[in-house]
Amino acid sequence: MSQCNSDVIDESNITFLLTLTDSDLLKCFATFLCDIIKGMGCFWGAERMFWKLPGVFSTQVGFSGGFTPNPTYKEVRTDRPQAHGEGPLFFQSHLEEKLLAASLQTGKTGHAEVVRVVFDPWKISYEDLLRFFWEKHDPTQELEVASAAILRPIKPGVTKERPLEAPGMRQGGDVGTQYRSAVYTIGAEQLETALRTKAAYQQELTRKQLGPISTEIQEASEFYYAEDYHQQYLHKNPDGYCGLKGTGVACPIGK
Repeated sequence: MSQCNSDVIDESNITFLLTLTDSDLLKCFATFLCDIIKGMGCFWGAERMFWKLPGVFSTQVGFSGGFTPNPTYKEVRTDRPQAHGEGPLFFQSHLEEKLLAASLQTGKTGHAEVVRVVFDPWKISYEDLLRFFWEKHDPTQELEVASAAILRPIKPGVTKERPLEAPGMRQGGDVGTQYRSAVYTIGAEQLETALRTKAAYQQELTRKQLGPISTEIQEASEFYYAEDYHQQYLHKNPDGYCGLKGTGVACPIGK
């Protein structure tokens, strides 16, 4: 069973879902739930994928993995440049390439768009959720632009230049550090499981001649809620944007 932490489950969410008011009952119920924080590109589509799973109690979208407290969507996001072809981004001019590099410097919080999934471990396991995570997005995607560079913030006031071809900064047409693949773990057991399943999935990807997994795996930091209009966005807007697409390779764990 995965590491559980009742302190990170908001009573307000449980009250909304169950229409309960007894705070003691809420706290008791919360102790049987666990949560996981994952980034897999734009959080709209990722949240919808998770809320459909049996055993998932609730989902919330937000930001994590950075250093700026209480970030807004505007602060975290970068522009979504359009690709002129499949695979690497193709530019019609050197100016367009420079504009992309400039746009990628606008995400100065260090945060990724993430989904927090609160689940019942008696109905769905942490491994099952990780298998779903690995299969439903592409953890190997790279942004392939050889000559430009970005400045990725690593802490307040300090940036580190990284080439645009550095992995983990895109999902489909969504480009930028906030769209990186990430698993933020709670406790040693979740961390070990995430690393183990990554290794198992990498073996399958290698057999299919796909590239290395670039997913960021680390202990969870603070989770910050995105604005209300982002929560369950594709429930409110069923025809809204979703750019997620997996590799087509099955993950051999959690079954």
